[in-house]
Amino acid sequence: MKSLNAATLEALEGVARPQYNRGDVGIGIVHFGVGGFHRAHQAMYLDALMNEGKALEWGICGVGVMPSDQRMKQVMDAQNGLYTLVLKHADGQYEPRVIGSIVDYLYAPEDPEAVIEQMAAESTKIVSLTVTEGGYNFHHVTGEFNFEHPDVKHDLEEGAAPKTTFGLVTEALRRRLERGMAPFTIMSCDNIQGNGDVARKMFSAYAERKSPEVGRWMHETIHFPNSMVDRITPVTTDDDRREVAERFGIDDGWPVVCEPFTQWVLEDHFNLGRPPYEEVGVQVVDDVMPYELMKLRLLNASHQALTYFGYLAGYRYAHEVCQDELFANFLLDYMNEEATPTLSPVPGVDLDEYKHTLIERFANPEIRDTLARLCAESSDRIPKWLLPVIREQLERDGEIKRSAAVVASWARYAEGVDEQGEPIEIVDRLKDELHAIAQHNRDNPLAFIENRELFGDLVDDPRFVEAYTDALSRLHRQGARATVEALRQAD
Repeated sequence: MKSLNAATLEALEGVARPQYNRGDVGIGIVHFGVGGFHRAHQAMYLDALMNEGKALEWGICGVGVMPSDQRMKQVMDAQNGLYTLVLKHADGQYEPRVIGSIVDYLYAPEDPEAVIEQMAAESTKIVSLTVTEGGYNFHHVTGEFNFEHPDVKHDLEEGAAPKTTFGLVTEALRRRLERGMAPFTIMSCDNIQGNGDVARKMFSAYAERKSPEVGRWMHETIHFPNSMVDRITPVTTDDDRREVAERFGIDDGWPVVCEPFTQWVLEDHFNLGRPPYEEVGVQVVDDVMPYELMKLRLLNASHQALTYFGYLAGYRYAHEVCQDELFANFLLDYMNEEATPTLSPVPGVDLDEYKHTLIERFANPEIRDTLARLCAESSDRIPKWLLPVIREQLERDGEIKRSAAVVASWARYAEGVDEQGEPIEIVDRLKDELHAIAQHNRDNPLAFIENRELFGDLVDDPRFVEAYTDALSRLHRQGARATVEALRQAD
């Protein structure tokens, strides 16, 4: 078995590997948040371009900011930025490929100056992000930048060495402005609606406070393209490392496993150019919104539609739920009857095919996506992904019974005990508050949706209340499976 690194790369057998000389790759992109998704997605697309002899000036320098990123620094250094990407097909086929587009990795807490200078270098034309929603530091209620974060307060002090992504990026831009250089593009690749717009708002808020001159420059000049990204990429486990070693003879400290499906829709707004992403399947468009709403209301909301019902019924993995014909048909009914009517036309996408593909993706047994992961942080997900469907359908007098039932299944899940009497570990920033409210579901069926911070005025709508309380009552009396059966029989 070979340890994966530049010296052993050519000796690998039966595994696709970079077909380009990595010594010829220059750094054009600095990326914050080198996790599994980035390495299964953006870095993979660049590697594909480089294998065609293109985009060699667009290599990636990864940057870690969080304490947990120190381990990634160690692995990436030991492996010269190389890692194994394994596509897990539903039929059990594993498709390995070594990715080489990440050519450097910097850990900001150890050397913030190196990170800043790499961004300030003339060769750097894009700074990209997969830092999760929390990395944008906005207040969950107001949506405004949170200046009370301790690290933000530190960065705003005169002469402080930056700790945050905002501080590092702003200082790099200040140096480029001072040196008479054009600014780089800031490209968010996070699963957030209007991710580019969110990034613009948060970075601009910080920059205007730190350096009004840089803030004005950012507001007037710098592009923040929106994008929609999609690929199910579970967290790497020790079993994944063991499988890569046993199947392919590669000792990889941090491989990535993912589904075969991948999609990236990217707004074509860049300050200093971009790689020719469209040549490897990226949809480069003028407006991302139709694609974004498609994903949020079909894929993301469907995850919520399967996860609580499935967990309460005794399942623990997404593929188990979607291999159950009853639940798969329920998801398809939700997508067809409630989500799709709220969507605008999506150029180049066959929505019927897309919806059936979603069910197939969810049912892939090799991915082993846990329901616990999908159930996490529901107070962030449901209001953004599902409630807009309910509101639009109510406005047009459309069907909402399935969506309302999904909200009821969340309320039942938040009670903290499944139908077998086993405790449920709730993962949510509001878990204590939601759990306490859910204890009143039986004596006050409206208790959960009376939380106006999450549900607004939905509790005042008789149609929603009737559908919600009917589903919640069935969940208590008959259980999740019977509730879904009743919803399907009512069609």
